[in-house]
Amino acid sequence: MAVMLLVALTVALFAGGASPAHADDVDVDKYDYVLAGNVTFNGEPLDGVLITVTGPGTDTEVKTGADGKWRVGVPEKASYTVTLDEDTLPEGVVVTKGGNTMTAEFGLTKTKSVNFFLGEGTRVTVSFFDQLINRVANGLNFGLLLALAAIGLSLIYGTTGLSNFAHSELITFGALMTLVFAVNLALPVWLAILIALVLSAALGWTLDAALWKPLRKRGVGVIQLMIVSIGLALAMRYTYQFYVGGATRQLPGASPAKLQLGPLSLSWIDLTSMAISVVVLLGVAYFLLRTRIGKATRAVSDNPSLASASGIDVDFVIRVVWVIGAALAGLSGILWAYFRPGVSWDMGFQILLLVFAAVVLGGLGTAFGALVGSIIVGLFVELSTLVLPPDMKFVGALVVLIVVLLVRPQGILGRKERIG
Repeated sequence: MAVMLLVALTVALFAGGASPAHADDVDVDKYDYVLAGNVTFNGEPLDGVLITVTGPGTDTEVKTGADGKWRVGVPEKASYTVTLDEDTLPEGVVVTKGGNTMTAEFGLTKTKSVNFFLGEGTRVTVSFFDQLINRVANGLNFGLLLALAAIGLSLIYGTTGLSNFAHSELITFGALMTLVFAVNLALPVWLAILIALVLSAALGWTLDAALWKPLRKRGVGVIQLMIVSIGLALAMRYTYQFYVGGATRQLPGASPAKLQLGPLSLSWIDLTSMAISVVVLLGVAYFLLRTRIGKATRAVSDNPSLASASGIDVDFVIRVVWVIGAALAGLSGILWAYFRPGVSWDMGFQILLLVFAAVVLGGLGTAFGALVGSIIVGLFVELSTLVLPPDMKFVGALVVLIVVLLVRPQGILGRKERIG
């Protein structure tokens, strides 16, 4: 009887001493890695604030405890997104530092801290109309800088038949050279940009002289040339990473103050970028329509054999196209570095599919088609964020490309051609 009483007493002690898991702890006993943090308002903890942790293998919600703390176990040492639900904050409390979403990456330890610091204020909301106006402005800006890269790619395709996958590295090259001369060598930004454009043009000349012209002379087909361009793109991309590293670095003046023009919020960088793009695109149009070399370029693009028989130096025209295309790509990369903002080793590759989409959408080999396609892609990418998550905006542009090609396979300004 005494033994039974002792056992019953022990069970009762354990039952009474055991407490349920706190509301601020989720999966901490299940996984080795833990994300933990505090939510405070003017230094005081907030209870019941909803935190969402998403990432590889987890999509977990947790509420802060009375001490303002929360902890979530995660399955692996990776990057996770931590989001604070502002609707669960007390009235009059807003996020004042760091935003309501943070990215958490583990270091050498198995625990990562993510803290939210809150203060008094009024939550600001933006109307749908104001969002629409700003998205249109951003879309035009993005479309214009895409057009600079797409026109160069389209001219190269029109004169050589090459789908140049290394064009993304020409985009990156302009931004990297600006970074080197403006930041590393501390030259004035305008001078660094001019040097970067000259070096971009020189790179285009070098690539054609050392690689593409010899391959053309040997009669290498366009499929083989395309494969060579893919290999060249990989070689250049990882060379960039070797020398500049994997971090994203900022150009001078990359985060200027915003100008409020009614519902439209733009910076001087945005206005300057659009102005430069328009002026350069008008210059390219004048070159193609009014100058002798421009007319020769259009002739080579239409029919290289006939152009050669007419006395046009096809190799010289192609060399000029490579120089202009590389310079335009370099300028596009510089503007893209301010739009993102930031310079990284793979930044050109991030928009390569959009550049190809603009070229195909407008019509292969047509410079003005590339311009139209770029504007459409840029507008759709930015406007789609009104209804789609930002991570899906590039996918939406490619869907539009597919739909247009189903209706008009030659592109918007392309011409029908007989096959076979």
